[in-house]
Amino acid sequence: MAELNLGKGLTAGKVASNVQKKLTRAQEKVLQKLGKADETKDVAFEEGVINFNKQYAEGSKLQRDLRAYLEAVKAMHESSKNVQACLADMYEADWYGKNEVDSIVEDCDVLWTDYHQKLVDHALISMDTYLGQFPDIKARIAKRDRKLVDYDSARHNYATTHKTKKKDGGIKITKPSSLLERATPGWAQGILSAHNVAQSSLSRSQAEEELERAQKVFEEINIDLQEELPSLWNSRVGFYVSTFQSLAGFEEKFHKEISRLDQDLYDVLEKLEQTDTSSGIDESDHTLKPGGPPPIPKSPSKLKPAVPPPPKVTPSKEMKTENIIKLFDSAATPDISVTSPTEPANWDSWGESETTPEAAPEEEAAEAEEETTTDDTPAENEEPIEAKAESPDMPPGFLFKVKVMHDYAANDTDELEMKADDVVLVTTFDNPDEQDDGWLMGIKEDDWKQKKENGTKGVFPENFTQRL
Repeated sequence: MAELNLGKGLTAGKVASNVQKKLTRAQEKVLQKLGKADETKDVAFEEGVINFNKQYAEGSKLQRDLRAYLEAVKAMHESSKNVQACLADMYEADWYGKNEVDSIVEDCDVLWTDYHQKLVDHALISMDTYLGQFPDIKARIAKRDRKLVDYDSARHNYATTHKTKKKDGGIKITKPSSLLERATPGWAQGILSAHNVAQSSLSRSQAEEELERAQKVFEEINIDLQEELPSLWNSRVGFYVSTFQSLAGFEEKFHKEISRLDQDLYDVLEKLEQTDTSSGIDESDHTLKPGGPPPIPKSPSKLKPAVPPPPKVTPSKEMKTENIIKLFDSAATPDISVTSPTEPANWDSWGESETTPEAAPEEEAAEAEEETTTDDTPAENEEPIEAKAESPDMPPGFLFKVKVMHDYAANDTDELEMKADDVVLVTTFDNPDEQDDGWLMGIKEDDWKQKKENGTKGVFPENFTQRL
């Protein structure tokens, strides 16, 4: 009867043999765990296996990260390509540098493609080749472990067989114990004993052969791995250096080339802006929408006149006295009307005119005093700047309050961050020479109330605020 074929070279006999080997190895491992069988130990090899597993894990992680990096480069390439294509589509044919822009867009696409391909060829493929040797070595390590168990099992079997031989001390013919031996005639007892001796010798011979065969197979694979594992472990340094040097070199070259193209594009666009401005386009088209924050002051001439406004003159008693004296001087000289020679002089009217100018200066003086009193009243009621500065509830050098009309984001460390509706206490500059036109120094009122002198003080554009 033909032996059953299970396909792919497997037969029932091979399957049974494999099952028997697994059972024998499992039995041997159990005996080793229980301490009833010796287990071969190789500390140096076990350390090599630990390093191998660590190296394999690190390489696998690097491979995953490198693939993710390449995917990111590819995605960035697509995004950059779309943006550049959008610029090329919007760039009108009659604008300055149309051909240069199209050339830059094309060169950027080529540069991205070349960068991605070089990373694939010199980094990813090299990485795949490096990791390709690990699965084979890992399988051979597992095979070595199995052959080591077989070797230990053969040693155990051989030791057991020889131990039985020494215990017996030789071959002795005893009384038959089996039914076959009991049924054997007396003249055949010698033949049966000889058969048993032959069977025992055959078992010892088979155990010895099995031990030699298992030892040979184990040592062949063990010697190869003992040489390969340390060599593989040492090769990681050179591989990592080569991989990351290639990666860094390609990336440096790519960014250098893409930077040059970006600079060329920037120059073309700057030239386009200059050409567009010189063609007479109204700059008012670029102003902010109504309701938006005013522009940040840049030049003093744009915000304040070059000549400061004249100081407000506060009326004083000395000045009013001079005015009164001038009134009296002008009143002291009568306004004599010259009449025609044909008309006689009216002496009575002369007398009236003589008394009228005398009364006029008194009335004008009274009016002047009333004006002085009226003008002096707001000056007396108005709180002077120095008085405000001396108030304990205000910061030193306080001038006045302003309300923030628009949000302002500070662009420097000495500038004040402001939000709409904030109230700012305006103060004097520590160094008046540092004050620029259109800028004020101050501290937010809430900040001053909470922190006093520790509050944040800084400059801000005046046209973002409204004086209270």
